[in-house]
This record gives sequence, structure tokens and C-alpha cells, in this order.
Amino acid sequence: MSPELGHFALALAVAFAFAQAILPLWGAWRRDARLMQAAPAIAIGQLVALGTAYAALVWAAVTDDFSVLNVAENSHTLKPLIYKISGSWGNHEGSILLWCLILAMCGGAVAVFGRALPASLRARVIGVLGLSACGFELFALLESNPFARLWPAPVDGRDMNPLLQDPGLAFHPPLLYVGYVGFAIPFAFAIAALLEGRVDAAWGRWVRPWTLAAWCCLTGGIALGSWWSYYELGWGGFWFWDPVENASLLPWLTGTALLHSAIVVEKREALKVWTILLAIGTFSLSLSGTFLVRSGILNSVHSFASDPSRGVFILGLLALVIGGSLLLFALRASLLSSSGLFAPVSREGALVLNNILLCSIAAVVMTGTIYPLFADLLFGAKISVGPPFFNATVLPLAVPVFIAMSLGPALSWKRADLGAAVLRLWWVAVAAVAAGLFALIGMQALPALAFGAAVWIILGAIGEVVERIRLFRVPVAASAARFAGLPRGSFGTTLAHAGMGVTIAGIAGMSLAQESITLTKPGEGVPLAGYVFTLVDLHDAPGPNYASRVADLRVTRDGAPVALLSPSRRTFPVQKMTTTEAAIHTTGFSDLYAVLGDERDGAAVLRLHYNPLAPWIWFGALIMAAGGGISLADRRLRVGAPMRARASAAAKA
Repeated sequence: MSPELGHFALALAVAFAFAQAILPLWGAWRRDARLMQAAPAIAIGQLVALGTAYAALVWAAVTDDFSVLNVAENSHTLKPLIYKISGSWGNHEGSILLWCLILAMCGGAVAVFGRALPASLRARVIGVLGLSACGFELFALLESNPFARLWPAPVDGRDMNPLLQDPGLAFHPPLLYVGYVGFAIPFAFAIAALLEGRVDAAWGRWVRPWTLAAWCCLTGGIALGSWWSYYELGWGGFWFWDPVENASLLPWLTGTALLHSAIVVEKREALKVWTILLAIGTFSLSLSGTFLVRSGILNSVHSFASDPSRGVFILGLLALVIGGSLLLFALRASLLSSSGLFAPVSREGALVLNNILLCSIAAVVMTGTIYPLFADLLFGAKISVGPPFFNATVLPLAVPVFIAMSLGPALSWKRADLGAAVLRLWWVAVAAVAAGLFALIGMQALPALAFGAAVWIILGAIGEVVERIRLFRVPVAASAARFAGLPRGSFGTTLAHAGMGVTIAGIAGMSLAQESITLTKPGEGVPLAGYVFTLVDLHDAPGPNYASRVADLRVTRDGAPVALLSPSRRTFPVQKMTTTEAAIHTTGFSDLYAVLGDERDGAAVLRLHYNPLAPWIWFGALIMAAGGGISLADRRLRVGAPMRARASAAAKA
């Protein structure tokens, strides 16, 4: 497949994007049915064009076509096939093209699955998605062309960053991008609602599944990236508060708030303006993360670019999208009056509190991430904002969120009795306090508090199901029947909340981690946390495009064998770079973690970790994403309008 074909397909996609941006919006404004009906076909056409372009890029990488500059700079003949494929998005140009492809998939998804939408709303949503695609596809075509030619073509390429040559790269960036770009659909719904000047319960019902799907992918992408850095970078931690890590956390926080706010719009037709603003803000934060990664202003393993012209282009695109949407919001938000009233003590009130706190956490994280950049730019001051700042500022805001996660579902809609809700959760509170006090035996105060909060969240989620099936208050058969009749959305919510509790418990457990850094000779043993790590051997091992130095460690406990760990150091001759490959043995409740360092006089530097509850961090995130997936399977999220709206229409008739 010729790179010229890919280049032509990209140019064709730009033409489709402009048509998708202009014709449906013009047709919706003029009430022209033909133009509105053309929107899905144009969106599908753009998707096919971008799919062809990306397939051409992958084919060039797989066939080692080093006449393509992108392939020559990011591939090599000795690189394994999986990394040739995944390497197509492991660089600046390829990642932008993947971003464009996923954005086109969003338009295609609305075209295919949005048949139940009103014609004007569907046309406006597709049109706004096309308008968003115009800027990114122009950027890919003019400033970040993945099909630029190189002549004469080298025999071999320069290879890709060795840190990215890992199976995690095959899944982490695409999943993260689907989460990032997926929030373009709620953004498009928000802009369409502002253009129409109307938001109702049906709008809330339509926007929820798209928000939930993007949230699930972003949750999985962040968790996979955290796990990838845990075992690939060899530092033994799970979150470094790296600016690019924070850039992915910000839209997750506001996206979580958006997801809960859309529930209030659907159930009570309240918080309309707030929901619209959250939809705009979440996608804006996704774009801001793109600017941070690709502008070159950050030094990170995640960063793809250092060309100022590219950063200026993305900054201009960012200003147009964010500035234009906020201007439209300022002009049209007054038309979106809320009809649903509720008392402060109610489920709506708990969701509002949840949203305020999540957005406050996002504001704190953004301040800690952006302030050093502005301090350097304006005052020339080199300031480093690290984990102590974020831990000290985020935790006080997170604790009320944890409390509301279990207390909120126990409250009724519109008006609630706080005392009755607390009484229903007395056993959850007792268990959480007992767990926190027990944790104080071996933990410091803050991790013990987090562990108690984890128990509160997990049991609170289970308690909601217990309350709904009236367990122990009606016959067991009746409770079983109620359990079988619960909607999938309820199970999904329970799993998502419980998964958050599992992740918090894992983070609390990591406070008990133990570490040992020793210079060890073959035959010597290192005791750690009741285990003995014995260095058996040091030997070389060949790789497809690297050479490895491997240490064999035998782990025993009370003389009984536990595991054999083989950490290694890989040297990549093309990139002239050495990476570490950690060896991990997990029991599900703890990790034994080993990293091989430099060698001196026949001895090796070993960094050994005992990480209790570490697997729970990623297992909890997996539970959260699975909960969202189960909720997506609920039929109530796949119908076009709420049952209440149809019943009301029937009553009027």
C-alpha cells in the first residue's frame, strides 16, 4: 500500500471533515432535511478515508519502508512485528493520525447508533464533530505529515524509544486516546444543545452512554499506563504525579463529574448548565493534555515533540475550540433553565457536592501542574511541584468524596432524611471505623484513614444492593427475585464504586512497602519482609534487537521456595540506550519486585521491593471499567428517550 495513497486519503479526509462541519450545521439552521440526512454519509466517508490513511502508515511500518521519514525515525528491520505495528502510534505524527482516526470513529458511531436522535440534533452533533476534526486533520496534513518522504532511504531505521518497546504500548495509548477523544461526543452534544437552546431529560439519556463509554476507556487507559510504568521503568511505584500523568487525570476527574451530573439531568432535569459546562471542560482538558504532550514544553517519556511550530499550531487550535465553545456558552447558557428543584439534603445534593469536590481536585492538580511552567516562563524560576504537594492538597478534598460515594446512593431524590440514611449505613460505618483502627497498628494515620475509607466505599456499594433487595427483611426467595430483577446499571454502579474502594485499599497498602538496595554477589542472600532473595547467577541473553544481562534470583520463605525472579538490563545498540526490566511475582495480595542495576567486581546492584496490596490498585481500576461496561449493557442506556417522557406524552394524549 503506497504512502502516497495514505497521503491522498488524509487530504480527502480533510475535505470530508470540512463538508461534515459545514453542510449538517447549515442544514440544521435552515431546516433543510436533505443536508441533515447527508451528515451520516459524510461522517462515514471521513472514517473510511482516515482508516485508509492509517492502514497505509501501518503497512509502511510493517514492510520496513524506510523511504517514509516517520518509519525511518521510529522503526528498524530487527524490531519485532508487534512493535512495528504499535510503533505507528508511538511517535508524534502517528499519534496525531490515530487521534484523527478515533475522532472520525466518534462521528461514525453517532452516524450509525444515533438513528433515534432527532434529525436536527443528530446533524448538529455530527457537524460539531466534523468541525473538531478539521483542525486536527489540517495539523496532520500541514504540520505533522506522517507520510513525508526521505531520500535516499536508509538501509535500516533509527529504531523507536526502547522504553516504548513493551506490550503495554500496544494497548495503553489507543485505549487512552479513545477515552480522550471519546469525550468529543458529549462535547458535541453540549454545543448542539447550546445551538438549539434546549436540554431535557431525553438529552441527558442520550449523552450518558457516550460519556460512560469514554470514561471506561480513559479509566482503563490510565490504569494500564500506571501498571506499565510500574513494571517497565523499574522504580517500584505506581504514580509519580508526572505532568503528563496529571494531564490524563484531569479529564478523568471532570468526566466523572460529568457522568454523575448527566444522571441528574436525566432523572430530575436539573443541573443543565453545569452539565453543559462540564462537557465543554472535559473535552477542553483532553485537548490541553494533547498540547502539553506534543508542544515540547514538558520533559517526559510521554512527550512526542519539541518543534515549537507544532506547539503554536496546537495552541491556536486549543484557543479556537475552547474559546469558541465558552463564548457560545456565555451567549446561550441563559436559555437552559432548570425545571427540577431539590433540597440540599437529597441525592441530587450529594451529586452536586461530589461534582464540586471532583472539580476542586482537578483545579488543585492543574495548578500544581501548570504553575511551574508559568513560573519558569514569566519569572525564570525553576520550581518543582512533586508528590508532597499533591498528596497534601488532594487528600483533604478526596475524603468528603469518599463519604458521599456511599452516603449519596442511600439518599432519596428531591428531598431526603439524612438521619435515616446514616442509620441505614450504621454497620458500614462501624466496619469502616474498625478497619481504620486495625490498620493503625501497622500504618501511619493517613494510610489507615484511606484504608478505612476503602472499606466504607466497598461495603457502602454492597449495602446499596442489600437495601434494594431488602435482604433479611423479606423472605430469601423474595430477595433473590428482587436481585434478579435489578437493572444492569445498578450492578455497574455497585462494581464501579467498589472498584474505587479496592484501588484506594491498594494505595493504602503500598504505604507498608519495604525496599532494599544491596550490592550482591552470586550465592549471597538478601532478607526482606520475611523473604530471602538469593542471587543464583548472572548471565547474558540475546534479544531480537537488544542484548540482555539477566540475574536469576531464588526467593524463599522459611526455607521453602516461593518464586524464581529474573530481572534484566537491556542494551539497545541502535539507540545506544539501556533499560531495566523488573521481575515481579504476585500473589494477588502482594508483589515481590526485583530490579537489576549495575555490576561491580562480579557483584550486582539489586533493588528489591515488597509491595503489599499493590495488585489491588490495578485490579480495582479493572473493576471500575467493568462496572461501566455492565452499565452500558443496560437497556435503559440504549433507548432514545426516558420511559417517563413517553408516559407523560401518553397521558397528555
